[in-house]
Amino acid sequence: MAKVKKGDLVVVIAGRDKGQQGRVLEVLVDSDRVIVEGVQRVQRHTKVAQSQRGSRTGGIETIEAPIHISNVMVVDPETKKGSRVGYRTEEVERDGRTRTQRVRVAKRSGKDIS
Repeated sequence: MAKVKKGDLVVVIAGRDKGQQGRVLEVLVDSDRVIVEGVQRVQRHTKVAQSQRGSRTGGIETIEAPIHISNVMVVDPETKKGSRVGYRTEEVERDGRTRTQRVRVAKRSGKDIS
C-alpha cells in the first residue's frame, strides 16, 4: 500500500529533478509510480490525428512522465521538508457507533497530513 496519495505535496529526493516540489496528479499502483505536477517533464512528438472530438494538432508536447514512488517524500506541513509517513488510529463516533480510523501522520513533526 502506497503512503502517497493523489493531491499530496511531495518533494523529489533522487534523480534529475532532485529538490523539486509538486502535487501528485496520479498514483499508478500497479507499477509503483506517481505522476507529479511540474516534475519529470519530457517532450513528446505527436502526429496530426483525427480523434472523436475533432482534429488534434500535431507538434511537440511537454508532459509529466511517471517517477518511481521511492524517489519522492511527502512534505511535512509544519517544517516544509520531506518526511516519512506513519499512521495513528483514532476512535471516531459516526451514526451512534464508534469506529476505528487510520490517520496519516508526518513522522518528522507528528502533525496530521491532510
